[in-house]
Amino acid sequence: MAGSRAAIRYAKAILDLAQAKGVAAEVSNDMDTIAATINSNLELTTFIQNPTTKVAVKESAVSEIFANVNGVTKGLFHLLHENKRFEILGKIASEYGRLFDEMNGMEKATVTTAFPMTPELEAKVLSKVLTLSNKKIVLENIVDPAIIGGFILRVGDKQYNASIANKLQGLKRELSN
Repeated sequence: MAGSRAAIRYAKAILDLAQAKGVAAEVSNDMDTIAATINSNLELTTFIQNPTTKVAVKESAVSEIFANVNGVTKGLFHLLHENKRFEILGKIASEYGRLFDEMNGMEKATVTTAFPMTPELEAKVLSKVLTLSNKKIVLENIVDPAIIGGFILRVGDKQYNASIANKLQGLKRELSN
């Protein structure tokens, strides 16, 4: 929990600095790349989380991996080095993305389906989601065959579960009582 709060504070500070310098969108792209790279690369995650690796080595490696990032993002690497907080870099990047989207009036909607959505289905879901939120919606599709059919829609802190697996679970509970 403390790491999450610290990540939010760092993300807010970096967003404020990036806005002041007029490079918030560039830094957002950097943070998206950093978050995606860290989340998809177990070796990098392990390296950053390793408490026995010297912080200077972490800064050097991360600066090398993300050599083409904005100066504000490089400043974050140096700040994390000074404060010995490199383990929260991935969380900071994710939080920055969330704060940037919030600042621009965008909201992420996640639709979990048993199969990849077709463009027609995506358009229908997006039109339904727009009735639930007055913000610009970015739709993300997650494929999970375990839900059998139907969909699970998450917008912000709201969730609508219309999956076959959920209906079967409800029927099972009803029959067991």
